[in-house]
Amino acid sequence: MRDYIIMTDSCCDLPAQMVKDLELTVLPLSFYMEGREYYNHPDNRDIDPGDFYARLRAGAMGTTSAVSTGVFEAAMSRTVEDGMDILCINFSSGLSTTYQSACIAAKDVMEAHPGSKILVVDSLSASLGQGLLLYLAVQEKRKGRTIEEVRDFAEERKHHICHWFTVDDLNHLKRGGRVSAAAALVGTMLQMKPVLHVDDEGHLIPVDKVRGRKASVQAVLDMMEQLVTDSSVVFISHGDCAPEAEALAKYIQEKFSVETLLINFVGPVIGNHSGPGTLALFFQGKRR
Repeated sequence: MRDYIIMTDSCCDLPAQMVKDLELTVLPLSFYMEGREYYNHPDNRDIDPGDFYARLRAGAMGTTSAVSTGVFEAAMSRTVEDGMDILCINFSSGLSTTYQSACIAAKDVMEAHPGSKILVVDSLSASLGQGLLLYLAVQEKRKGRTIEEVRDFAEERKHHICHWFTVDDLNHLKRGGRVSAAAALVGTMLQMKPVLHVDDEGHLIPVDKVRGRKASVQAVLDMMEQLVTDSSVVFISHGDCAPEAEALAKYIQEKFSVETLLINFVGPVIGNHSGPGTLALFFQGKRR
């Protein structure tokens, strides 16, 4: 039986050290801002997250691109030529064409390399929700599970990866078509903050609007209290609001039995749409 690696894309928002520890292969999405293309590597080699969010606050706007079929093909070909199979777990098909690119590349590479095996999973997840699913999949791989067993685990577990978050500025969601211009204007005037999640089909869905930041963060916490089934691993991502993320982490650690808690930036590809001040919580629950 051939050994295998786990491949993914940079919308998992895992920091470089964890990518290394988990032995993941991460292919970068890209974004174009102020006349230049940047690649979203886990080590932030192209752009510092603080600099990226400062530009957003100053009014810069970016456009984002999925990982291309060609990039997947090149990475997959190198891996199978080294004698390894691939489990590829990707950014939600409800938010990007990255998963479709991976599927096309996997088919082409397997046809060119008979005997190789590439299994592709649509995580239906984003940011550290995708990162959490990858973390859990790696733990299964380390138990000696086969590539098919870990694939099946990921397919089942993804429906229990809860994504709950709030944003500070509705205008970024307006640009992405998530809220109307009128709703963004009225919401901004009334200090309304949306509470959103990623649903069973991997789409970003507004769930509620509350007045004020404190109430929106509390709403996110309330959802964890209602849904959580396993609080041992909790991930938090943020759009350059680390003190709020750390305060949220402290509260969760006091209230739940947490063994592993990770805080990291929302990467620039997702952050371009959610904006500065995004605060997101990811955990395992009875349903999304």
